[in-house]
Amino acid sequence: MNPIMISATEDTPGIVLDAGKGIFEISGRSLPEDVIKFYKPILEWLDEYAQSPNDDTVFNFKLSYFNTASSKIILDVLMKLEAVRNISIKWHYPEDDEDMKEAGEEYADLVDIPIDLIEY
Repeated sequence: MNPIMISATEDTPGIVLDAGKGIFEISGRSLPEDVIKFYKPILEWLDEYAQSPNDDTVFNFKLSYFNTASSKIILDVLMKLEAVRNISIKWHYPEDDEDMKEAGEEYADLVDIPIDLIEY
């Protein structure tokens, strides 16, 4: 599988999906103008990855902010990850950001995979 690497901008998160190196991360701010268009290749990549995943997968979310449209698509990403065997989700949030911590807790309640909340 070809990796996806997208550099973060002021409005879009950095994305690294690299099965060969075992790096899976979405980080930064997510408020793209067209959330569907931005995340479509990521969702398609995850569908393909779920067919033949690594033995173990650690997926890191290190978001500092996301808008309402992004919150729905982040849930879609997490739901795609439910199909990946031996998956571990790490939800990183700044120690002083109660909203981002609560977002991770809410996602943990909505999906059938454990989400580790990690304060930094």
